[in-house]
Amino acid sequence: MACASRFQWHVLLMFLRVLQGESRYIQMKNAAEDALFLINSDLKRELSEEQIYRRSLRCIDMLSIDGQFTFTAERPQLHCALFIIGGPEDFITIEYNFVNINCLGGDILKVFDGWIIKGEKFPSSLDHPLSTVERYTDICELGKMGRITRSSQNVAMIFFRVQEPGNGFTLTIRKTPNLFPCNIISQSPSGQYTMIVPHQHRNCSFSIIYPVVIKIYDLTLGHFNELQLKKPPPRGCGGTGDFVELLGGTGLDPSKMFPLADLCHSFRGSAQMKIGCDNSVIRMVSSGKFINQVTFEYNQLDRQKEGQEGNSVEEVCYPIDS
Repeated sequence: MACASRFQWHVLLMFLRVLQGESRYIQMKNAAEDALFLINSDLKRELSEEQIYRRSLRCIDMLSIDGQFTFTAERPQLHCALFIIGGPEDFITIEYNFVNINCLGGDILKVFDGWIIKGEKFPSSLDHPLSTVERYTDICELGKMGRITRSSQNVAMIFFRVQEPGNGFTLTIRKTPNLFPCNIISQSPSGQYTMIVPHQHRNCSFSIIYPVVIKIYDLTLGHFNELQLKKPPPRGCGGTGDFVELLGGTGLDPSKMFPLADLCHSFRGSAQMKIGCDNSVIRMVSSGKFINQVTFEYNQLDRQKEGQEGNSVEEVCYPIDS
């Protein structure tokens, strides 16, 4: 099974566990099969630039390719969610082509800028320019078809409830280039990436929903580049204004994860750390005064192998009190 397939299966299982017991209409097997079908490489090769991919949606679903997607309720669907993910350097655009739901009767169709699972958000409220309320787009309140919304990063999410059989909606999903990607969820448990924050006062997180081994090869922080320090920085990196931190946790929100390491000195070479958590995050905090850059490689951690070697990687992974 491809890495992207494993990622989609992993996220679907995580969300289904959250909704367990809340909806009797969730069909895990069918949703997982659709998720695997979405990223089939043969399908991508067969579609020419002039063609548009079309398929129906299920109550719990995930999309990673462009196309036009239709949901039609066969029976009341009360707790539904659509995860959308692009590549690291993608925005997600959503166009509402057709909506036939009963908003006055309690149906909903809302887009969330990011992902939210069991109250935990990505990007976190600390790392997103909008408040949580502003990150929701309520299609029932818009009242205009053909309108387009765009995510602030490579993930977005749609919550919907359709109670009347036969009702539903049609959406067109497209990816557009993001010249300065910031907050990212990786589609794969392994890869390499360079995160750059150019003179921007913002915090950027790269999230990997797996336990991983992370190797940082190059870290450039503007305030230390010219080696003009006359005294060491304060204990920890918080007082420097520009630093990278490694986080681990069981949920989605980086602000609720356990801080595992801070890096506030530029260096070239290699630094490695094992993070035995369900979710691992590399987070860059930038003051906006400098160009900051970090290059890293990540690979899925084999927990069984680590256990056999007597290396406890679980002890550093526990939730932090909110």
